[in-house]
Amino acid sequence: MIPFKITKDEVNALPLGQFEGEMFLIDKVEDVEEVADFLAQQRVIGFDTETKPAFKKGVVNQVSLLQLSTSTQAFLFRLNEIGFPESIRNILEKESIVKVGAAVHDDIKGLAKLTDSFYAQSFFDLNDELKRVGFVNIGVRNLCAMVLGIRISKSEQVSNWEAEKLTIKQQRYAATDAWGCLEIFKKLKAEGYLDALFK
Repeated sequence: MIPFKITKDEVNALPLGQFEGEMFLIDKVEDVEEVADFLAQQRVIGFDTETKPAFKKGVVNQVSLLQLSTSTQAFLFRLNEIGFPESIRNILEKESIVKVGAAVHDDIKGLAKLTDSFYAQSFFDLNDELKRVGFVNIGVRNLCAMVLGIRISKSEQVSNWEAEKLTIKQQRYAATDAWGCLEIFKKLKAEGYLDALFK
């Protein structure tokens, strides 16, 4: 049975877990098409974004990184380097591909600021949807703990996502968030927890 509630202490008692698959950092426009072709063939992918934190009032940074993940591969697009390529936008607008994330509204709003037209479709927001099936605690960290039985590190969350080079630690953190969302969705769907949402 998957619990619907968890305490901070219970989360902290769990073993640390993270994405262990292949990571691809895409910071050149010419590398985008091949990845876009691959992603366009997926049915469900994990989704997240990172933005450089602003520690000054009134400063708002643009989305720096877009993470799209399968169960074994994570693609990290450095949007601050390559912009928001049309082929990637198409994937996020494609109705036939489900994009699973947590609190996706802000991510989508951030991405929309990078282009004059962006119509996000087929996004599954774990935070919104899982409340409807009875989950009390939400958010990627809590859900990874309850559903996957792992504790994920949040230590890189407020790091500089526009640094000249992203550390392997940053990349692994970014990949873990998108991958975690996908794995939570897949497990809950396989075990029937989402049946009410997919009637």
